Amino acid sequence: MRTDIYSPGQIFNTQQRLLVPLFQRAYVWNRELHWDPLWRDLKRVLERYLAQPDANHEPHFLGAVVLQQLQSPVGEMQQRTIIDGQQRLTTLQLMFDAIHAELEFMGAKMPAARLLKLIENDEAYCAKPEDKFKIWPTNKDRPAFHEVLAAPIPVNYGALKNSKSKMALAHEFFSESCKLWLAGAGEENSLLRAEVLDKCCRDLFQIVVIDLAFNENAQEIFETLNARGAVLTAADLIKNFVFQRLLEEKTDLEKIYDQYWKEFESSFWEKEISYGRIKFQRSSLFINHWLISKIGEEVLNREIFSTFKNFADYDSKCSMLQLIEQLHSAAKRYEEIILAAEDKDKTLSPLELFAYRLNSMELDVLRPILICLTDPEESTINESEIEKSLAIIESWMIRRLLVRATNSNYNKLVVEMVQVVKKDRSNASSQLEKYFKEQNSSSSYWPDDAEIRGVVSERQIYRTLYKSRIRMIFEAVEDYKRGWIGVAGSKAGMRVKRGSYVIEHLLPQSWQLNWPLVDKSEEEREVLLQTLGNLTLLTTKLNSSISNGPWKLKNAELTKHDVLLMNKQIQEAGADGWNEKSIIDRTSHLIDVIISIWPVPEGHKSHVVQVKGEEPLKVEVIDLISAGLVSAGQMLFPKRNNPEGKFAQILDDGRVEVGGVTFNSLSLAGFQVQKRSTNGWTYWLIDEGTRKSMADLREEYRDMIGLAEVEDESDDADNVDE
Repeated sequence: MRTDIYSPGQIFNTQQRLLVPLFQRAYVWNRELHWDPLWRDLKRVLERYLAQPDANHEPHFLGAVVLQQLQSPVGEMQQRTIIDGQQRLTTLQLMFDAIHAELEFMGAKMPAARLLKLIENDEAYCAKPEDKFKIWPTNKDRPAFHEVLAAPIPVNYGALKNSKSKMALAHEFFSESCKLWLAGAGEENSLLRAEVLDKCCRDLFQIVVIDLAFNENAQEIFETLNARGAVLTAADLIKNFVFQRLLEEKTDLEKIYDQYWKEFESSFWEKEISYGRIKFQRSSLFINHWLISKIGEEVLNREIFSTFKNFADYDSKCSMLQLIEQLHSAAKRYEEIILAAEDKDKTLSPLELFAYRLNSMELDVLRPILICLTDPEESTINESEIEKSLAIIESWMIRRLLVRATNSNYNKLVVEMVQVVKKDRSNASSQLEKYFKEQNSSSSYWPDDAEIRGVVSERQIYRTLYKSRIRMIFEAVEDYKRGWIGVAGSKAGMRVKRGSYVIEHLLPQSWQLNWPLVDKSEEEREVLLQTLGNLTLLTTKLNSSISNGPWKLKNAELTKHDVLLMNKQIQEAGADGWNEKSIIDRTSHLIDVIISIWPVPEGHKSHVVQVKGEEPLKVEVIDLISAGLVSAGQMLFPKRNNPEGKFAQILDDGRVEVGGVTFNSLSLAGFQVQKRSTNGWTYWLIDEGTRKSMADLREEYRDMIGLAEVEDESDDADNVDE
């Protein structure tokens, strides 16, 4: 067994074939988890090389592969089996071939010719037509692989027989990405960029190759390499990297650990935080958000360590000791803000209140802008400028909450916010206001007053918003009535106690006994009682008999138990009783208050343009396999009673088998069992005990990569393979 570090040029430039064994799974890598991160890695290498072409550039590490030599007759081409790493090596071949096609098409003959040597073997070494390919995938993938690599240039992807295969989609993704990058500096620089692209592909990636002799036990080595050990968090990996570098800098490790890292191992930082449907250690999430605030680029959770390493090595422009000092300083400030926001009794500053409201709305994804604005290591922004900036962001996000606008793209929008602030920190608020005013996409626009009035006046808030978010809005209303207007403090005393009140219906949900209908139908009343004007906060939950009793009794209880100003005003408005008109009038009043609390610039009018590609990406079973959320052979159990004892099994290409019949979708597999239309994602369970469904896994995947949630998404298909 030999272990060496090679570049792609060294691996693929020899006359050889790397064979994927038939028993290995099909190609499952996808855009979100693999192709896009790989292309972004390549872009970082390219940009560094363009910035300093004469410098000595450190290659970017892509991981490890395991190969095993095959015995070949003398004179024939060398062959190796890919024991581990076929997804990575196959993707590199697809990317190199897509780049080669673009270089060839634009007339960059020499770079294209050099890159071609990494994709195809010389004809003199080929006994069979397929021998020309450096990689030969498993039998399921061969038609798609051969078709896209052998397609005439420029490739007409829509005309391919296997146009929907992962192979073709990967090739098309890299082709489009390459085309955009080559044209990124103008046509006059495209040939120079072609030369740089060729060189970086061949020489500035790095792969560890474990090369086994033909008689070594490949399975034993594979199992050892993939043995499951303790899972390290991103913070663990970063800690190891940081202190290894500090050791090389010959610093006092004990002192630095006590001074700058020890606090990351406290209960505050080791607490697991729900991020979507997935839990992460708070320290790892903070480092993720801190990196976004520093580099102004999206950092996916699975890329935290690699991005930190890249930032430390190339972008930070400081020693590791200086870098860890910066990280520690930002972390201390962040911890102070978060702890204050979690204190229900503390009178919060606008900054701390913003953090509290982010938490109420479960918008941790926006925390990078909070870190960016408050980072003590960046150029100082005065306090009033920070408060104005946060007020603008808060208006944008709460107005979008009230009109039910999607937050699926916030991971990308927060990067743009950071970029806006970093361009002109001293004028952050005016720059952010300009940015939000210009947004016209459904995933980013800033709702105006007219839309707020139109939507909120009719919206059944109680049924469509989480209770914590309704409470947060009413807390803000109460603060406003106490004189907390804008960033100015109130002379009336403390803010309302946060997170301590319950939401109460004034006209109760069970109204039939004590609240006779007058001039509205039952249907109209059922809608109105869930609207904003019929809701309030109470210090204690009223006894259910009183709560559902007539207004006279409820009004008496408000007088007896409550101190909130909003409830005193409700009593004044309901002096002659509480009815549908009272609800409509109060809804209108509350909308006026909300518009005052979270204003937009004078004259602002929202305009929404549907952007191509905004529609949510459909997730398939093979994507879950690619992400490691399920595996080939996974058994699935029906959600409902199954007298015949039928279950399903996931195949390695994402299809599903039931009773010896293979189906292209979960829904068709469910139809086989139920004999009626079935949403297979919710029907098939991966665990009978917890009742966890494939739909639950799909949402974990969406959270993992920041995709929009799609209501009632199904996967209906037309064909069944008998």
